[in-house]
Amino acid sequence: MSAAKPFTVKSIEAIKPDASRKEIPDGGLQGLYLIVQPTGVKSWAVRYRHAGKPRKMTLGGFPAIGLGDAREKARNALRMVSEGRDPATEQTEQETKRPAHMDLMPALLDEFVTRHVAVKNRPSYVRETKRIIETTLKPKWKQKLVKTVTKRDVIRLLDEIVDRGSPIMANRVRSLLSKFFAWAMERDIVDASPVVSIKAPSEEKTRDRVLTDEEIRFLWLASEKIGYPFGPVVQLLLLTAQRRTEVSDAIWDEMELGGNNQLWVISADRAKNRKEHFVPLASSALEIIQGLPKIKPSEDEDAKPIYLFTTTGKTPVSGFSKAKTQMDAEMLATAREEAEERGANPDNLTIEPWTYHDLRRTAASGMARLSVPVHIVEAVLNHRSGSIKGVAAVYNRYDYAEEKRAALTAWAEEVLRLVGRGASEAEPVADSAMG
Repeated sequence: MSAAKPFTVKSIEAIKPDASRKEIPDGGLQGLYLIVQPTGVKSWAVRYRHAGKPRKMTLGGFPAIGLGDAREKARNALRMVSEGRDPATEQTEQETKRPAHMDLMPALLDEFVTRHVAVKNRPSYVRETKRIIETTLKPKWKQKLVKTVTKRDVIRLLDEIVDRGSPIMANRVRSLLSKFFAWAMERDIVDASPVVSIKAPSEEKTRDRVLTDEEIRFLWLASEKIGYPFGPVVQLLLLTAQRRTEVSDAIWDEMELGGNNQLWVISADRAKNRKEHFVPLASSALEIIQGLPKIKPSEDEDAKPIYLFTTTGKTPVSGFSKAKTQMDAEMLATAREEAEERGANPDNLTIEPWTYHDLRRTAASGMARLSVPVHIVEAVLNHRSGSIKGVAAVYNRYDYAEEKRAALTAWAEEVLRLVGRGASEAEPVADSAMG
């Protein structure tokens, strides 16, 4: 029988499951084994002898525990054996000391958010993760131990979400559970993830929806009817071309409204690409911002941020889905009213579905239509797509400041013209002005 070969990451990934469970020794460290289940799930274990009897200790799953970490864990266990100790028994005793309720799904999900999600992600992602946990996962598995969650449980949950008409949310839940169980494996709470080999329930296609000029007008009129906070949020989404959470979570300290070069400064920790972003404010955007109420926190006002859009003073505005439904209804009502005035049949009219992110795409398309060069549009969007390369990719805080201001001003004038608020037709932005 040939000697076992030392594992490499590639050789481990290449191992295929058989009809039965198999243990493969690591030629690089005697006692370390890779366990391969018929399902394809892989995990680590170390075998040794204690008090004259063969013993096995589970180390955790692969790839959550990589080859290097598995060997280090195995060495530590074998070192304990050389000292006359039984690592598997000590591990069991340690697990016994952990309160039983801490292994229930609700408690572990809270710990996952505190120790992992909140440390590594933006506040908007943390809030959305908490929302999914509180509304979807905790109610479903409130009394379930983490080690008893099976692949069938996960599939059943995802199917229920799809059946409710939310296939994209099912994708989000699957992704969240995959990250949660990977984290649990790294912390040696579970041996394997039940999400392994479960595919996303729904295919997500790249959207290319851009609102028409008429839809822009209907949207603007609807935002005026709805008013604060969602009305001006939508208007600024359209005028500035920034992301929804960047607008909705904006604070007054980010606004530089004095002088002649008014700016909105989005800090690196709030920008999606972690790059500080400077958004020149066209006069119409500035007017909207200056007209917003300042709702301050009731306590410790100096220590807390003051949000542009809030109903509590403590947190950014929420409830975008409900606001979108109201916005759609107002848009459709205006469209049907105007159709009736023209003598057309209003009952045949509908508004094509749109998302808040479509407003960002609409603004980018609109600037391109006004002859704004693509690299300036990308600068406005805070994109890193690669159209700017080499030395030209390194800039200070005023990168393309004048060009971005000209682009956003021209686009804002175009929007106001479309909605009947502009005094004159906006001229296309000349290449000479854009640089």
